[in-house]
Amino acid sequence: MPDRPRPGTHLRGVPDVDPLDTSPLRGAVHTLPRLTVEVASHSPAEPLWDHLVRRHHYLGYQKLLGHRLKYLACLQGRPVAALSFSAPARVLRVRDQWIGWSAAQRRAHLDRVVSNSRFLIPPWVAVENLASHVLAQTLARLPGEWAARFGTRPWLVETFVDPARFAGTCYRAANWQRLGQTFGSGKQGKGYVYHGAVKEVYVYVLEPRFRHLIGCAQQPARPSHRPPPSLAKVEDLHMMLRHAEWNPELLPEMTLTEADCTALADELVAFHAQFQAYFGRIEHRRLGLAYLSGLLSNTPAKSVEPMALAFLDEEAVRSLQCFMKSYRWDHAAMEAAHQALLAETLAEPDGMLTVDSCEFPKKGSESVAVARQYCGAVGKVENCQSGVFVGYTSRKGYGLVTSRLYMPERWFAEDHAQRRQDTWVPEDLRFQTKPQIARDLLARITQTHLFPATWLGCDAVFGADWAFLDAVPAGRCYFAGIRSDTRVFRTRPRVHVPRYRGRGRKPTKPRVTRGRAVPVRQLATAKTCPWTPVVLAEGAKGPIRAEIAALRVYPAREGLPRAAPVWLFLRRTEDGQLKYAFSNAPADTPLAELCRAATLRWPIEQCFQDGKSQVGMDHYEHRSWPAWHRHMLYVCLALHFLLRLRLQFKKNAGPDAAASATPRGRGVAVQDLDAHACARARPLLHKAESHRVSLTPEEAAGVAS
Repeated sequence: MPDRPRPGTHLRGVPDVDPLDTSPLRGAVHTLPRLTVEVASHSPAEPLWDHLVRRHHYLGYQKLLGHRLKYLACLQGRPVAALSFSAPARVLRVRDQWIGWSAAQRRAHLDRVVSNSRFLIPPWVAVENLASHVLAQTLARLPGEWAARFGTRPWLVETFVDPARFAGTCYRAANWQRLGQTFGSGKQGKGYVYHGAVKEVYVYVLEPRFRHLIGCAQQPARPSHRPPPSLAKVEDLHMMLRHAEWNPELLPEMTLTEADCTALADELVAFHAQFQAYFGRIEHRRLGLAYLSGLLSNTPAKSVEPMALAFLDEEAVRSLQCFMKSYRWDHAAMEAAHQALLAETLAEPDGMLTVDSCEFPKKGSESVAVARQYCGAVGKVENCQSGVFVGYTSRKGYGLVTSRLYMPERWFAEDHAQRRQDTWVPEDLRFQTKPQIARDLLARITQTHLFPATWLGCDAVFGADWAFLDAVPAGRCYFAGIRSDTRVFRTRPRVHVPRYRGRGRKPTKPRVTRGRAVPVRQLATAKTCPWTPVVLAEGAKGPIRAEIAALRVYPAREGLPRAAPVWLFLRRTEDGQLKYAFSNAPADTPLAELCRAATLRWPIEQCFQDGKSQVGMDHYEHRSWPAWHRHMLYVCLALHFLLRLRLQFKKNAGPDAAASATPRGRGVAVQDLDAHACARARPLLHKAESHRVSLTPEEAAGVAS
């Protein structure tokens, strides 16, 4: 940075101390050397002030407009606080009501108000009572130094505190008065727009006679000790949740008692509290908690209105709708927090990231991205929305990581411009296929390094896209579903450019001259297919059996074989259904590992099933782009919460657990497949006996899908 002070820079009067020293500084103000506060503006210390605030203040630093004064507080030359004062807000409802001045009086005397626009204590400083001590010293000097520089002596100082980050304790300790909250709007052009990020407003009186000097009537201030109504409403909702009708299918292994419901409510409030820092105001915590509670409740229709009526009140229906669509909260940061917590629970080195699409039938035509397209929920082309989802599976369990709505190409036509605007579609959004969306989502997840995975699983929508499969990073193998008409070469065919015969154009493209590509279903139905009976898992109704076969093949693309062979994995269920998949796993991969990869891919379908049957994944009635993604994020949180409950229940269920506590599937501890059976390119010998593959209960839950 151009204004970054050089490491050798020292403050005036203390030549032996490095101001960039970040070693911890602890203690209490009265036990440390004398604190000094100096003006940093237009002094050698100003680059240091700029560097500290830009790097460590959550708002950063840009050049302040109008009159401004910067202060730097030091202990023996080490900076321990940075403050700035600048022009106040032109219009501020709670401040103007508290002062009692008219619009004309405000215009005439607004220059008598100064804003404390920045206040930073560096993260390595932990000195008791330091903040209030710095404020007191600075405010004692501010009136005279402000008047000397700008010709006007201030009467009031105001500041704004973000309640999602700070409690304002130091301001109260320094005798500042809390006036209330901002409305949550910001200046845009000549007007104001609502963004929902409310701040607490504090003031400090420098001139006790300021109302007499202005000529306005004094009005009583709101007591600073009274909690805002929104906090009381959050507490009321917490108490209501202890008596709520929870969905009995959340934990089918147990019957929820009154004590269980109370504990469940407390767990849910604590779980949701981990994300409340990403909301714009206190009231949003209540709305978000109510939405999550509604998804987990026994409410038949889990859309905004019935959930608001069940957990809030009739007046909150509109607020909950706005919360999902337009109220300001940090969606990306909240999703990142969910991913970090989910990774703590599930991450294992040999896990699998899975991608899949999920469709939601819609009657109308005004919802964002709705179009006639294939709908897996009904098995045909239907009016629906479709989303791309990424899940993660390991031996510990499974969950949804992220999602994005698929926008059909027709929605980017000019005749849909108004519909895109009405549904709040981002202006910079461009058309992408589902595999392209999945690549972007996977790239973002990979960059977090939260979800280690040796496998990437997907269905035929993504398995048919070689650009998607070829983009799988080194060190990770794909297990991709394919369609039955996918053509392959059983052995590598002979390929070359045909010899020119003297007539017509000279051949330039290579062709297959010996060998023939066949559909994979033909290999699966051949009498020579080397089927191996296996027991994939022990389900609630007994063993889940299947027959599997693994062959090395060369996929055909535009009539030519791909350069490298892959595994063709075939699975035949007890009812005769055939499933097909490609895998680029090494040639010596054991058959047992391919079977495990096949089962790791299915839990994302279980997530969709749980989402739709238990937490209202398809109950939403939102029409806008933000609301769809916020709803799906809350579905991810609801499934995340259920995962925690089930893992906690499983942990607490000892050997004397009741019969109702039996998990839905039992893992199989035996694994006797030939570890080298997949290493050979020749057909596998058929074995009459069934082989067992070791799976956890969480993995077994998705096997039957």
